[in-house]
Amino acid sequence: MDMMDNVFMLAGPVKIHPRVLREMSHPSIAHRSPEFTEVLGETRELLKYLFQADREVALLSGSGTAALEASITGIVDRDEKILCLENGKFGERLGEIASVFTNHKVVKADWGVHFDLDEVAAELETGEYRAIALCHNETSTAMTNDAAAIGRLAAKHDVRYLLDGITSVGGLEVKPEELGADLVVFGSQKCIAAPSGLAAVSISDRLLDELNTSTSYYLNLKKHAIKLRDGSQTPYTPAIHLIMGFREALRMVKEEGLENRVAKFAAMGDATRAGAKALGFTLFPDEAYASNTCTAINYPEGLADSDFRPPLWKKHNVIIAGAQAHIKGKVFRIGHMGLTRWTELVATFGAMESVLIDNGFDIEPGVATGEIIRRMG
Repeated sequence: MDMMDNVFMLAGPVKIHPRVLREMSHPSIAHRSPEFTEVLGETRELLKYLFQADREVALLSGSGTAALEASITGIVDRDEKILCLENGKFGERLGEIASVFTNHKVVKADWGVHFDLDEVAAELETGEYRAIALCHNETSTAMTNDAAAIGRLAAKHDVRYLLDGITSVGGLEVKPEELGADLVVFGSQKCIAAPSGLAAVSISDRLLDELNTSTSYYLNLKKHAIKLRDGSQTPYTPAIHLIMGFREALRMVKEEGLENRVAKFAAMGDATRAGAKALGFTLFPDEAYASNTCTAINYPEGLADSDFRPPLWKKHNVIIAGAQAHIKGKVFRIGHMGLTRWTELVATFGAMESVLIDNGFDIEPGVATGEIIRRMG
């Protein structure tokens, strides 16, 4: 595989634009210098634009999982309780993080199926919980959970609401205040096509003062937010060159217009689903909740993962994702976020048609690519 010339269709990390790569080659700069303080100040304002909320943000040198850990330790003490919602791998991770630091309970739904809101409400009605946590866009199953419905329940029962928006912020419509989310977590390597290794959190005004400061040292969320707010700085040495590239990626989002990027992903999600159906495939999740940044597709009977994804990679230089846990080998996933272009989506489905024909499937060439082309923006 040529790493410089391929069709890279993962749900993160995604391809990075040359503008962003160039910024990452910037000569070393002191992290306490006026020049880098200016970088952080601009990044803070761009993050507010990305989150569509004029409230404080924290920027962490660490992946989205680090930000989730910072958020959970910031929102609940060890003697408090958090309700975690799980219907995929990343919802499962919320519970795993919580189990290390505090009391928690999990409400589960089958992978690819939305939660029973009555069951969630019944748990909250016990009055046991300080907070609730939800993975908004569950890329393990390529479904988008109803964040607004959970927000209404959180408000009704006066619990703090943590939303994992790692693969939704910058790709889907995510307005924290309208969703009622006190904390929204974002990952750099997903929808805005920045380098891996950074995360940000949007923090509600009411929660900023309440955040715990004794449950974590490096991942002290309040310390990161206040340091960025009061001095355009970070409490500890940050990932300087990643932040330089991150700022450039955020600039590109603003130049394109966040609403335009969200609309593009929506059109690509619709086209991907149409292309999959044209090939006779079925979607893994409940289609009413199908994601616009990633699509999960069931393998048809008679087609093994080993006969599909490896030839796409080796013969056509097209990279798509497999699945995880109990659906591994039964489902494949196509990412359409970040800098994904329509021509790459067409190439992906063209390669899929070729591999299916090689595997003996009676596929009419162009049946799926035609669906993509008809929907191209």
